[in-house]
Amino acid sequence: MKNLLLKKVFYSGLSFLIIFLIPLFSAYAATYESNPMWQKQQAFLPEYMRFNDKYRPSEDTWEWNGHKIHIDFFKNDTAPVKLILLHGVGTNGRQMSLIVGGPLWKRGYECIALDMPAYGMTEVNPNRPVTYTDWVQIVSDFINAEKKKDNRPIILYGLSAGGMQAYHVAAKNNQVSGIVGMTFLDQRINMVRDRTAYNIFMSRVGVPVAGFCSHVPLLRSIKIPMRVASKMYTLVNNEDALKVFLSDKSSSGNWMSTLFLADYMNYSPAIEPENFTLCPVLLTQPAQDRWSPLELSQPFIEKLTRVKVKVVMLENAGHYPLEMPGLKQMENAIADFAEEIVGHIKK
Repeated sequence: MKNLLLKKVFYSGLSFLIIFLIPLFSAYAATYESNPMWQKQQAFLPEYMRFNDKYRPSEDTWEWNGHKIHIDFFKNDTAPVKLILLHGVGTNGRQMSLIVGGPLWKRGYECIALDMPAYGMTEVNPNRPVTYTDWVQIVSDFINAEKKKDNRPIILYGLSAGGMQAYHVAAKNNQVSGIVGMTFLDQRINMVRDRTAYNIFMSRVGVPVAGFCSHVPLLRSIKIPMRVASKMYTLVNNEDALKVFLSDKSSSGNWMSTLFLADYMNYSPAIEPENFTLCPVLLTQPAQDRWSPLELSQPFIEKLTRVKVKVVMLENAGHYPLEMPGLKQMENAIADFAEEIVGHIKK
């Protein structure tokens, strides 16, 4: 009788944990409060850019086909423009908030950083494979949702692969008022693919193999470390910082599936650049970018002949910039770009 009573108490306690505590833990785990890596990373930024108890983004989630998309946001209902920030394949939304979202919010803009599925704190739907096509669609649908709230102009900012994603989204969604990219890497171009992949073998053999695997159900979910697929060792130009970034499983320490990689490397935009007429484009190019120097973006931006294109070089800055004066130059360039768009819309 006593053993039976103890079993009932045990199973009752276990049920309580499952029903109440585990969901609470899951909700907690979906925020950057549970991920200490960004705090280690921000130590390599100028002190005025570091988040603290009084200066930091709010956090929220937005559901898309079962994915719980994590959002960092600096809200400003009176801002003339919203900036939506997109990370690449070696960063996450919190890292975008640190170098772009916070500084531009201080200058009067509303800034929203999204974590794409498999990165940051976004919770992935286990029943939906992650594809780059979905990454593009997610941002397009998010823009539609934001436009239902108000009709303020939206500028997309993308770092690394996020620059090209910003273009892909704008080409798909005609409600984008401006595109800012920290490189525009068209991976369909062999030269770009060769120089951004880890080595020529990964470019010429690895990518076709990933394409083959993506069509085989048993192979499409195989994951590859992004530091093996790409030149992740050039993400930042500070060796101590690089060690911290590469140990972050929510950004540059991530692994992605052959399905995602094949889709990303071969994605075609809804509008090719030579036919693009929707909005102006700004390239903020880090001058000391060892991963994707200016010549890798030029084949793409040179085709943008029907919209205004501006290139601003960021002195002393690496691929993910930690350095001055490049960080301040980037902030100024984006603010000037936004002001020009607002002025054009008002005319």
